[in-house]
Amino acid sequence: MDESNYFGRTFHALHNPQFRILFIGNIFSFLGMQMQVLARGYLAYDLTGRNSALGAVMLAFGLPQLLLSLWGGVVADRLPKRAVLLTMQTIVAANSAWLAIMIEMDVVSFWMLIVGGVVQGAAFSFIGPARQAFISDLVGKESIGNAVVLQQLSMNSTRVIGPSIAGAFIAISFIGIGGVYFMTTLGFILASLMMLRLPSGSPKPREQARSPLADMADGLRYVRGQKRVMLLILSSFCIVMVGFPYQSFLPSLARSEYHIGAGGLGTLQSVGAIGAVFMTILVAMFSNHPKAWAFQAFSGLLFGVSIIALGLAPNFAVGLFAMVAVGGLASAFQSLNNSLTMMHTESEYHGRVQSLSMMSWSLFGLFSLPLGIVADHIGLEETFIFMGLFCIGSIIAIDLIGRVTGIRSQPTLAPALKERPAGEPAAGG
Repeated sequence: MDESNYFGRTFHALHNPQFRILFIGNIFSFLGMQMQVLARGYLAYDLTGRNSALGAVMLAFGLPQLLLSLWGGVVADRLPKRAVLLTMQTIVAANSAWLAIMIEMDVVSFWMLIVGGVVQGAAFSFIGPARQAFISDLVGKESIGNAVVLQQLSMNSTRVIGPSIAGAFIAISFIGIGGVYFMTTLGFILASLMMLRLPSGSPKPREQARSPLADMADGLRYVRGQKRVMLLILSSFCIVMVGFPYQSFLPSLARSEYHIGAGGLGTLQSVGAIGAVFMTILVAMFSNHPKAWAFQAFSGLLFGVSIIALGLAPNFAVGLFAMVAVGGLASAFQSLNNSLTMMHTESEYHGRVQSLSMMSWSLFGLFSLPLGIVADHIGLEETFIFMGLFCIGSIIAIDLIGRVTGIRSQPTLAPALKERPAGEPAAGG
């Protein structure tokens, strides 16, 4: 592709009317999610005053994803994706409404946040793979990478306004955290209503019937045979698992280090989201670039550096500049990683491969608790430095593995993949 055409292709997946519907529906869902992340973290810290409580909430969200994500991928590849999304988003909306009522009745307890996190984490175990796999049903193979990045853009765009809206409304006494939870409920409901306008997303008929367990085993064999996909998933695990928990500790950073309230916390998260939107637009321009793999590794490396810079920021003003870099580089890495993974995967395996990649988000939740305990003992600044150094070391190690094994020397964009009979094991990559 001529490089002069990259800018013109930044939003080309949105020319597809069905993908536009999914894109708009995701905006409602992501907006509700981003507002709730801030409200949940603020409430958890307000109820307990401990970093470990923030980690425990993320643990409650991550553990069911660790246990159910593989099954979510199997379901996405076996059942109509629209039905899966409708069912699970309805559960998320009901869970949000229940917590809103408990908060408004002034009977909310920390254990309720834990239960709510478990329910939401379980639902997202099925939503994530189905939503990603649905993209390949709606757009052509050439547009998959761009569509994946634009979906990331929809999430990052809501991160710009979501935390600010939530922080502002929490500060208004007659709205507060309960009102924010009611707003997030509305966002999840609107997202579900948008799904009704999409096709069913039914999988292709199979020549041979297989059990769900056999589907899961076949998916694992497939990933084992696709070495580039394995390295991409490993990269996602390392960066998301240890680097992305910075999000869990922003309420503590805002209150204990910068001495700002909910409004300042919303600003901190919003400037990170602004950086994320800017970088995601750049990634959308170059998602099919021959050097996309190198861009992904470089963004992961710089993300680790930015985490260290955030930990060393001496005040709120410097922290805002660091957050622009953190948010932008985190988004660049995640967008490129997801895009490359989808492009190197056959469509019949999209749900199962994405479920493996998304397990890194469950480990993000699991690692938030021990990292929170570490932060309580050695300090938040030192914990951020450790997180950044781990990300840097992981990217360097994975890049060396790719070069030594010759995987990095293969073409970045996968050639057209042949269809193979259902049930036939994946060939070695």
